[in-house]
Amino acid sequence: MAFTSSIFLFVFFPICLLGFFLAHAVEKVGSVFKKLRLSDLFLVGIGLIFYGWASFDGIFWMVGMIFLVFLLGKLIEKVPQKTPARLLAVLCSVLVVTLALIYFKYTGFLVTTINQIFSFSLSVKSIAAPLGVSFITFSAISYFVDIYRQDAKAGNLLDAALYLSFFPKVISGPIALWKDFSVQICWADRKLDTENFLWGLNRMILGFAKKVILADVFGLLISQISGNMSGGIDIITAWGMAFLYMLQIYYDFSGYSDIALGLSALFGIRLKENFCFPYLSQSIGEFWRRWHISLGTWFREYIYIPLGGNRKGKNRTFVNLFIVFLVTGIWHGAGWNYILWGVINGVFSVLERMSKNKTWYQKTPAVIKWAVTMSIVLLSWQVFRLSSMSEIGQYFQILFGVVHFDTVNFTWQYYFDLRMVFLMIVGTVGAILPGLSPVQNCWNRISKNKAVFCISQVLLLGLGVLAVMFMINSTYSPFIYFQY
Repeated sequence: MAFTSSIFLFVFFPICLLGFFLAHAVEKVGSVFKKLRLSDLFLVGIGLIFYGWASFDGIFWMVGMIFLVFLLGKLIEKVPQKTPARLLAVLCSVLVVTLALIYFKYTGFLVTTINQIFSFSLSVKSIAAPLGVSFITFSAISYFVDIYRQDAKAGNLLDAALYLSFFPKVISGPIALWKDFSVQICWADRKLDTENFLWGLNRMILGFAKKVILADVFGLLISQISGNMSGGIDIITAWGMAFLYMLQIYYDFSGYSDIALGLSALFGIRLKENFCFPYLSQSIGEFWRRWHISLGTWFREYIYIPLGGNRKGKNRTFVNLFIVFLVTGIWHGAGWNYILWGVINGVFSVLERMSKNKTWYQKTPAVIKWAVTMSIVLLSWQVFRLSSMSEIGQYFQILFGVVHFDTVNFTWQYYFDLRMVFLMIVGTVGAILPGLSPVQNCWNRISKNKAVFCISQVLLLGLGVLAVMFMINSTYSPFIYFQY
């Protein structure tokens, strides 16, 4: 079930709010009802329905995963601290869920690669990966490792179920670490006030608008251009499509994250920010501190630091950094394009780390660093977008004028009309301007004014109505990160 579907917006969402607050009201009647944790039970139940909406079989997989993670977490906790047995317990637990991820997501890719390298003819049947398997697996690993490190205690079965099945984040994140999520399970640490509720609704509206007004429109044009490429494509259209995808993937995924953050806030749980204006970055390293922040945090906590981080010398730091980006590429999908994309980001991150103390690098103007970084991001997104190496090669030849078409059925004037150019300008300004310090400081000052607050709420309401109109008049477009 997509957040931007009519069934979610007009049926599922109202039922969720009504059921949750009704259960919470019953909990206040007496301590018996509070101990039953009716509101959390409701969230788990509604989370399973939300997850199973795409595939009923998915509910059984999720329930099995919950029981497995709960039992393994209890096992880790019961083993004495600082013993080889405890380390073995956590390693085996991580291995179990990781092997499940590999089986569902990478079996076909691995078999195909082996057949190509060794000229084998191994066959494998198509395996349908559970929805959000990568995000759920990473949550499970966080659960195990945080218990092992004593950053958090193992929860009871309901705690584990709520953590894994919490529907705002279950399919595409943000990835909440168990040590951060567990402290909010206690009602004393939840915020169910008017201010928090309004913040959640506003954030949902903003994310909804990002997705249906900008990301979906950009995605539709990209699909049209791709479908007409057999009839030729001019270089301006090629670069325009590259820029469109750069905007689409940002507004699609940050829009999803905004909705997830807003939804979570309505239920008294605050997830950490997942985006912080990444297209303002002046280096690839900074870009990844601003883009998909929850994933970067997970890799730092559970891969980069265990590998030694930056504590074992420069060369080891470079290797650890490259490994993290290589695994990042592999995590995104079973394909050589994702691996290449990870390698590109890893190489430039290492080069930046090697150069950051050099005089020439420090004296390079910020605008030059920004332009170079955005060029790398723009081009690497095309590697991410295209599924095969041959497509990548052909597209880059078109981008840089190596390949020309004698005839082009549809030129750039056909695709990039005034409406599309206007939306691209809006998208560009929206991705950059609000993140500038002077703009943020100005907003922090004036937003406290009651008149400004009222005007902003009216504008947000109008934006929400406009987004609903776009949704009703457009075809369904799933979030890009649903496939990961």
